Formats: sequence, structure tokens, C-alpha cells
Amino acid sequence: MNLARKLTAEELSIFETKFKAYVKSNVPLLDRIMQYIVKRKGKQLRPMFVLLSAKLCGGVNDATYRAASLVELLHTASLVHDDVVDESYERRGFFSTYALWKSKVSVLVGDYLLSKGLLLSLDGGDYRILHILSEAVRKMSEGELLQIEKARGLNLNEAIYFEIIKTKTASLLASACSAGAYSASQNEALAEKFRQFGEYAGVAFQIKDDLFDYGSDAIGKPTGNDIKEKKLTLPLIYTLNKVAPSKRRELIYIIKNQNKNKEKVNYVIEQVKLAGGISYGLEKMTAYKNKAIQLLHEFPPSENRDALEELVNYTTDRKL
Repeated sequence: MNLARKLTAEELSIFETKFKAYVKSNVPLLDRIMQYIVKRKGKQLRPMFVLLSAKLCGGVNDATYRAASLVELLHTASLVHDDVVDESYERRGFFSTYALWKSKVSVLVGDYLLSKGLLLSLDGGDYRILHILSEAVRKMSEGELLQIEKARGLNLNEAIYFEIIKTKTASLLASACSAGAYSASQNEALAEKFRQFGEYAGVAFQIKDDLFDYGSDAIGKPTGNDIKEKKLTLPLIYTLNKVAPSKRRELIYIIKNQNKNKEKVNYVIEQVKLAGGISYGLEKMTAYKNKAIQLLHEFPPSENRDALEELVNYTTDRKL
């Protein structure tokens, strides 16, 4: 991500200053939690996508910074709420908000972040950008609930899998790119093109996450966490639809009833590898990545275009 970081270094510094100011609270407990969250923010992929999309469509302005902040506020709120839903004690190698302050405080913190995002956009008059990103929040909630519903019955439909990840995961990145493009251009056609670009990149990003669970020489050590949580990933869906009925019944039984048994989980991982589930996932991931890059190449060559392409490649080449 060297080029992307170089081209957005100044804007990211301004963004970080603005973001810290946006989340500040007069309530001591809340302010303490906000400081904890800000210090442990990730690689800032989504703000970079917002900023580079704006640069490619005319240039970064105040609305762009508000859009990037809104994206980060919504993303952070979703992570805080996700940790409550998943009862997760760790986030990016540190204690999660849920681990330190438990459910009640975490839910309220997530709500606070959402409200700050809404007020930020309304105060700035960014009504179209707010609409773009509110769509993402709706889709993220629907995707999460759809995943919970389908996981109960282990629905093996690949089309449903893609519906889930397009709403649950890709929708925020799609809206981030769309909001960045719109902030710079006020052009609906450009905003839609960047929404599609972000969706393709977001789907590739999620398939990469699926592949991490199974591991390989190129991907890393398998974890089996998705199997333990009965999550329907693309390699698993492919495998269950490809193997003989008897093997399929055996694997489904393990996922439903023995998903905490390490040996059984490792057995499922091996069966996915043998059935070609990893190769299939890599093939689909690459196809979506190429769709995103193909859309980018409709724009004239430039450093900003190259930086966005670098970010897309990072989503599929990353090691964690």
C-alpha cells in the first residue's frame, strides 16, 4: 500500500485530526472509551478508499473528510456491536470494548458512534452522502440477519452466500467509494460506478477472509473459526455441493454437532482442500478483483488510479 499511503498521507493526517474531534465527548467514561478505540484503529483502508475515489473524481474537499469520517464511524460502530453479538473478547490483537466494558456499555457506545455520524453529515448538509451510507447500514444489518437465519439450516446455496457478503461486508466499502466519488463530483453516474467498484473489491476482500480460515502455504495457518461458528464460507459451500451425499451428511453432522472438536474441524478443513474448495475460492476472488480493476481502467492512467488498484490488490494479497 506504499503508493496509496504516499498519495493520501497529508489527507489522512487531516482526517485523523478531524476524526478525533468528531468522537470527543464531555462524558468522561465515553471519552475514555473513544480514546481507546481511536488508538487501536486498523489500517484505515476505508478512509483511503474514500479519499482516493474523491481524488480520481475531482479532488478532496470538506465533504470528503466528512464522508471518510462517517464511514469510519459506521465501521467502528459495527465492530463494537459485532463484538457484543459474537461475545468476542479480542479485536485486532487487543481487548475488545465488550471485553473491557461489557454488553450494556458497548451497545451504547455503538449507538453513540452512529448518532455522531448522522449529526456530522446533517450539520454539513451532506444529505446525499448520508443517504448513500445509510443504505450500507441497512444492508449490513440485513446481511447479518440473513447469515444467522441460513446458518441454522446450513443452507448450501452459493447465490445466498454472495447475497450475504454483498450486503454484510461489501456494502460499506461500496458506499465508501461511492460517497468519496460523489463528494468530489456531485455526479450520480460516477457515484454509481464507484459503488460497483467498491462492491467488487469488497466481495474479493471477504472471500480472502474465508480462505484464511482454511490456510495454505500461501495463506497461513488454518484456524477453523468459521467452521466452529457454523459460518457458510465459499470453500465450504462448494465442497458440500460437490462431495458424495454420504460425505456431505458426515460433514454437515460435524459442523452442526462437533464443531468445537479440533480434530473434527481439521478433518473438515482437509476435506475442503481435497474437494478443491480452496482453488474455487481463489478463482472467484481473483475474478471479482479483476472486475474491480477493469472498472478502474475506464479512467485515464494516473497515480490515483494506480493507488486504488494497489488497494484492490492488497485486499487479496494481504497475509492477515
